[in-house]
Amino acid sequence: QVQLVESGGGLVQAGGSLRLSCAASGNIFSINGMGWYRQAPGNQRDLVASITSSGSTNYADSVKGRFAISRDNAKNTVYLQMNSLKPDDTAVYYCNLRRVLVPGGTIYNVWGQGTQVTVSS
Repeated sequence: QVQLVESGGGLVQAGGSLRLSCAASGNIFSINGMGWYRQAPGNQRDLVASITSSGSTNYADSVKGRFAISRDNAKNTVYLQMNSLKPDDTAVYYCNLRRVLVPGGTIYNVWGQGTQVTVSS
């Protein structure tokens, strides 16, 4: 099985920065798309940023120019650097692995447990 451990959330003032990390463990051959989603109370879970195995990135319009996603394939880890944070960024942030190649097959849509990010005004 594949497990994800997220870290880096917390409370920060508007304009501040946080860096989220998500490390995957288990018997993993490779991971294709990796991404971060967020969900605020009463809202659906939305994509924040994603990155392919070759490093191509995609961002929600609301975070372009402020957030940066990156990955370390050797460590099976994805990061989200969040700068110039706003109160509207307050949410639970979830790590997602789109497709994971493991012995015996492929696992789709692996989710982390979520980490709270709170931005005060």
